[in-house]
Amino acid sequence: MLLRRFGAVFPSSRRLFSSNSDHDLANTIAEFNKEMESVFGEPPLSGISDSSSSNFTAEKSEIISQMDENASALTHVGGGGEAQMVDVSPKKSTDRIAVASCNVILGKKVFDLVLANQMSKGDVLGVAKIAGISGAKHTSTLIPLCHNITLTHVRVDLHLNPKNYSVDIEGEAASTGKTGVEMEAMTAVTIAGLTVYDMCKAASKDIQITNVRLESKTGGKSGQWSREEV
Repeated sequence: MLLRRFGAVFPSSRRLFSSNSDHDLANTIAEFNKEMESVFGEPPLSGISDSSSSNFTAEKSEIISQMDENASALTHVGGGGEAQMVDVSPKKSTDRIAVASCNVILGKKVFDLVLANQMSKGDVLGVAKIAGISGAKHTSTLIPLCHNITLTHVRVDLHLNPKNYSVDIEGEAASTGKTGVEMEAMTAVTIAGLTVYDMCKAASKDIQITNVRLESKTGGKSGQWSREEV
């Protein structure tokens, strides 16, 4: 009987979830409180309507404030929210270096084949090294909003790690200019890792490319950063 009575009393309460403004929400809560009073003979605990409305308003203001802060921090977003390439012309040219790394887990079977240089496609580490260097030089082609910069140096090192049957890859990119080379360093190790996979996929499809990350960077307005210092 109580459920049937609620169904008769509360049809209008469905509007609680369709309010489009703070004013509508406050009015809906007030109407709901009156309906509750008509059923139970007394109003809900005092202050529910006011506190709910004020809490909702405060939460909404905080979210809007956070969105404004994030928008100002996202330099690749235009005033209308569209993607854009950052204008770096006002910046000063500085020496910039970035180091990145990743790990390719081969498994014992593939690891032994690479170690013995018995993969059907040939020298896995040698080909992946060249691919990583080439990848760094093509970063702006692969990633739309990256600037086309002149690299002064690219280094890609690959080492077999017998502890977990993997290839440890480290890449370094350097340039003197107005924008950083973090993406170039990370692209270098990623392309090198993908090349290792391609060279070895005939022997196993279970190879994993993991932990692609920036290790350190220098130069520019933000100065020096190192993962070891975080």
